[in-house]
Amino acid sequence: MQLIWLRSDLRVNDNTALSAAAAAGTCVAVYLLSPEQWLAHDDAPCKVDFWLRNLDQLSQALGELNIPLLIREAPRWEEAPRVLLELCRQLAIDAVHFNEEYGVHETRRDATVMRSLQAEGIAVHSYLDQLLFKPGTLLTKSGTYFQVFSQFRKVCYERLYRSLPRLVSAPMVQAPLNISSDKIPSQINGFTPPTDRLRALWPAGEGEARSRLDTFTDDRIDDYKNERDFPAKPGTSQLSPYLAAGVISPRQCLHAALQSNQGEFESGKVGAVTWINELLWREFYKHILVGYPRVSRHRAFRPETEALAWRDAPAELAAWQQARTGVPIIDAAMRQLLETGWMHNRLRMVVAMFLTKNLLIDWREGERFFMQHLIDGDLAANNGGWQWSSSTGTDSAPYFRIFNPLSQSEKFDAEGLFIKHWLPELVGLNKKEVHNPANLGGLFRVADYPSPIVDLHASRTRALAAFRNLPSRQHAGGDHA
Repeated sequence: MQLIWLRSDLRVNDNTALSAAAAAGTCVAVYLLSPEQWLAHDDAPCKVDFWLRNLDQLSQALGELNIPLLIREAPRWEEAPRVLLELCRQLAIDAVHFNEEYGVHETRRDATVMRSLQAEGIAVHSYLDQLLFKPGTLLTKSGTYFQVFSQFRKVCYERLYRSLPRLVSAPMVQAPLNISSDKIPSQINGFTPPTDRLRALWPAGEGEARSRLDTFTDDRIDDYKNERDFPAKPGTSQLSPYLAAGVISPRQCLHAALQSNQGEFESGKVGAVTWINELLWREFYKHILVGYPRVSRHRAFRPETEALAWRDAPAELAAWQQARTGVPIIDAAMRQLLETGWMHNRLRMVVAMFLTKNLLIDWREGERFFMQHLIDGDLAANNGGWQWSSSTGTDSAPYFRIFNPLSQSEKFDAEGLFIKHWLPELVGLNKKEVHNPANLGGLFRVADYPSPIVDLHASRTRALAAFRNLPSRQHAGGDHA
């Protein structure tokens, strides 16, 4: 009997470990509920709810293949070896199969499980699945992990031209077993269920993920490069929650993008090429997680930036978190996050720079808040994005590049449609006034909308001074701790 241990791979199609387990013999699936670990990792309630809803869909799909899905509790990952070993003994399991996950705690958990099971004579097989390339197989000439995306991308393209990762087949229907699937809980203690409105924005299941991918690659990918920066337009794929939970694979996304572009990576339709690059950014940050594990431990990729004199400003942090900064594009983006569990990618950069540069508040505060609210929260991508914006990370924005939220707002939401959607209190302003109501003067202040909490020009000068006062910038690659 084979056991497939499901984690962030909640799908039947193109699931490497599931396919291998089913090919090796009769198969049973298990998923571990780990609420204490999820709380420690700041996983958002809407993301946990999304996992449960997708597990429910997956249980039905596996049921059609006669593969039971069992649910077990391992509140913290240290308990995973004991829980899995008990299950293996109970079902007389010969081998356990799982897809690799990345991050310090994930790696430690999987190594401990492997040792524990192998000591009992149970075979353990792990597989590359949530990435196109195994971390450690794409290195610089000096044998280190890439720190610059453009160099990483070049090597990815060279590999993809030589050998495109193949999709794996779904399992065949197996003979019925005398084992019933467990009921999937509808909620987990400690995680408040999201609103019906939020759930409706993110339906569960592989069918939904595939439909979004097909719609995007058939209808919108050609315009992706030109429209992806405009938050009022439906210019992005909206697939990130499905990728983060493994409801769809990066291989499926890559194949669909190539199919829409006649098999071209770097030429042909610029929209498809741009989107493939976004898949490779996701890949890059996962490789960084493995190559430089300090970023898993709340540490800056660039060690010298640990000396930055971040401000302790709880009232300003709270205003940012609660969409009360008085800067409309920032507040609209934060309301989008709070109400939908998602934020447009251009705006993720804008609000991150506002927090870390204009407010000079530690990027880790923003990273944590995002993880606690994002339905697509992913340690590698979230950490990579925050460190990029705060100029503490790999391939990061130069410290003197500080987005002006007003000019970003005027450029990417020129008509104010996004702002007015999320800040209805500003609906009466014209398209010039809506970006900066503070300019209207005291008599014309918008009721119920706050004044800006910071002077953008003065705060920019303050941030530049803080970065200039850092010790000399060392080479980031020297510390692998």
